[in-house]
Amino acid sequence: MTLAIIPVHGLPEIRPRDDLVGLLLDALARANERLQDGDVLVVAQKVVSKSEGRVVRLADVTPGERALAMAEESGKDPRQLEVVLSETKEIVRWERGVLISETRHGFICANAGVDRSNAGAPDTVVLLPIDPDASAARIRDEIADRAHAMVAVVITDTFGRAWREGHTNVAIGIAGLAPLKRYIGQRDPAGYELRVTEIAVADEIAAGSELVMGKLDRCPVAIVRGLPFDVSEETAQEYVRPAARDLFR
Repeated sequence: MTLAIIPVHGLPEIRPRDDLVGLLLDALARANERLQDGDVLVVAQKVVSKSEGRVVRLADVTPGERALAMAEESGKDPRQLEVVLSETKEIVRWERGVLISETRHGFICANAGVDRSNAGAPDTVVLLPIDPDASAARIRDEIADRAHAMVAVVITDTFGRAWREGHTNVAIGIAGLAPLKRYIGQRDPAGYELRVTEIAVADEIAAGSELVMGKLDRCPVAIVRGLPFDVSEETAQEYVRPAARDLFR
């Protein structure tokens, strides 16, 4: 199997209510590229959130007592902390100025996914989509309708990792493919039965695509071509580990 990961350059700065799929198809046409059946379209969360209006100007935010106290303790912007707290279902860890949150989606990540980088304007933060899986499904449906291609869609964000230094892109929204490749019950060549192995395929797609998308290259979309997959109705919620099974809480 040979895979190709194709960066899609040429998208403008995305604004609320922009036609993200239309802009994407225009960028592909200028590059003499088109989506094909069986492609996986990988889209950075930032452009999805911006198109959906999930952008907050910090000048419009009034921090509450809790955000002010946390800012006093950490030296962080109390307005941004207020936005983070509004997006937080539960604080998992607040230590040495590092805030690890559980979002309403069930994701465990820094600052509830609220991010100031690549926001498109000064003193602005971008929030996660309200429902990244629904966003992925909508993009997939629009691609089918407007480009006549049956693709899978993976929406990505950058998360840290509990065991290792560094960050990597992961899938926070999925439409059209199974997030996990399950080997449970299968046997290896020596006859050993696998009991827990599930490969996070959509996360691997997200991480691999970041190699061509970059963080500062203004390339928020990539196409993964040549990867065989079964169409699935599963979503990124398959990645949400119940708290009772989470050894880091």
